Amino acid sequence: MDIRNSVAVVTGANRGLGRHFASQLLERGAAKVYAGARNPSSVDLPGAVPLAMDITDPESVARAAEVAGDATLLINNAGISTHVGLASGDMGDIRLEMETHFFGSLNVTRAFAPVITANGGGAILNMLSVLSWAHYPNYGGYSAAKAAELAMTNVTRQELAPSGIDVIALHVGYMDTDMADYVDGSDKVDPAWVAGLALDGIQDRALEVVADDKSRTVRSALSGDLTNLYPGLPVAR
Repeated sequence: MDIRNSVAVVTGANRGLGRHFASQLLERGAAKVYAGARNPSSVDLPGAVPLAMDITDPESVARAAEVAGDATLLINNAGISTHVGLASGDMGDIRLEMETHFFGSLNVTRAFAPVITANGGGAILNMLSVLSWAHYPNYGGYSAAKAAELAMTNVTRQELAPSGIDVIALHVGYMDTDMADYVDGSDKVDPAWVAGLALDGIQDRALEVVADDKSRTVRSALSGDLTNLYPGLPVAR
């Protein structure tokens, strides 16, 4: 789709990658950018329209869709990471991961798809992760939720295509944001650069954007033996 003159909604736009998305959309000529956040007063980007939205609250999402009734582009960016494991981790944290990444993103998609359709079609981009494909103990809840969000992305891409809505998956590893502030800087990529690649993908009607070497390496290993992704597993004899 043509980003120029689009009307975009970005969830989690008050900081990190979401703020870069909103800023670059404005720079690229979007007619309007709604910057979604649970606390709209935390949105400090000149030119953006603060939009109150808690993606885990269906009523909040429904109200946001009414306010942003002119939307043609949705970026499902809001997320969390609790670092919870699955075998013995806190079930509340596991549910929170799933409520945010899967049910939350699905809530927003379901609310805005009819809006985008009524406005002549457009696009939805889902912020996924390399952990949509590869899953590790320190990120058990996050991995499970992102895998579910990837499945949702693949299904809604097919369901919404007849309505003129492209659905794009964005995969990336660590970025230099607050969520990954515990990671060594050499292993992180610039979120502004990732946002630019993703917007190029929307413009080009890509099915997915694989933004960094870590994600490309994992993507290419999916057809191989599982021990390539999980070297600690016992090897069959």
